[in-house]
Amino acid sequence: MSSRGIPEFDTIVADSDFDGLCGAAILKRYNPSAKVIFSHAAMIRSGNMDEVIDSDTVIVDLPFHQNCGWYLDHHQTNKPSASVLTAFEHRGGVIDWQPTPSAARLVYEIINPYSDLSNFLEIMPFVDALDSGGITIEEFRKDGELMQFSRTLSRTDVEYMLAIVELLSGGWTMERILQHPEVKIRLEFQRNNRLELFDIVNQNTQVIDRLAICHLEDTGFFSNGYLVTATVGETADACCIIHGYTDGRVDDPNRPPLSASFYANSFLEDGQGRFDLSRMATRFDPQGGGHVNACGCRIQEPGLSHNLNEWLDMWKHRETELAVD
Repeated sequence: MSSRGIPEFDTIVADSDFDGLCGAAILKRYNPSAKVIFSHAAMIRSGNMDEVIDSDTVIVDLPFHQNCGWYLDHHQTNKPSASVLTAFEHRGGVIDWQPTPSAARLVYEIINPYSDLSNFLEIMPFVDALDSGGITIEEFRKDGELMQFSRTLSRTDVEYMLAIVELLSGGWTMERILQHPEVKIRLEFQRNNRLELFDIVNQNTQVIDRLAICHLEDTGFFSNGYLVTATVGETADACCIIHGYTDGRVDDPNRPPLSASFYANSFLEDGQGRFDLSRMATRFDPQGGGHVNACGCRIQEPGLSHNLNEWLDMWKHRETELAVD
């Protein structure tokens, strides 16, 4: 971490997944008075968060924003260049970027010497594994409560997300949180929803040249790569999931625009680190990106068919165009 110590902040802007939530909760444990705002990559990159980000803002698990005061992340395509780093630090900003398995792990290591984070100990290994493709096929099929809990987190349910942050930052263990009435209701919904989503994914997924294409656009359903790659098994090395709505908007969490997510099949032996999928995510969308093995972007003009055909062509030549350096 920076030798300047913990920078001052009064606002936390974090991604709305388990990783971002844990990072936000750890930061709020250190500074209980800080305000938490959940966002996502497209909101940051499109300028929709410009008005709420200033020098007293810490950003975690999201793309870099030059107006913030402290930046914490681990995504490959979000790593600031040397020139950006120099200019940002010259203005008094602090950047902590490390290729940790999760952004929450980075935040944990920085804050741990200053705050009691003992209640986070039990969940950190799971958050690391979930965000870095370390969930085994056995763990996925078992669908334990932590897996179910991770699916309850959504930017469309802000009050619930903020309530979880308050509990975690207040010292509650995950075991205790999982017994909370509101959480138990959502866990039950996720158990049932997973069965329905499995059928939807199975019906709308096609494997082309070992790339699983899953069409969830305009269905109201969303999925991560674990479910799709578990569905197709060893027939695919990676997957591309199309989701969102044809008439969606970046600033509408209930109806986001058409997007694509790319995931390596982490259930295969040596399934990760073979291809740089972020090159597909940034092929048309300059605001796309993420990890080598997990990334995403918005569908760009002239439209889905064109984008998908170009991605398939890139995939066809993956041994050269997508080879990891």
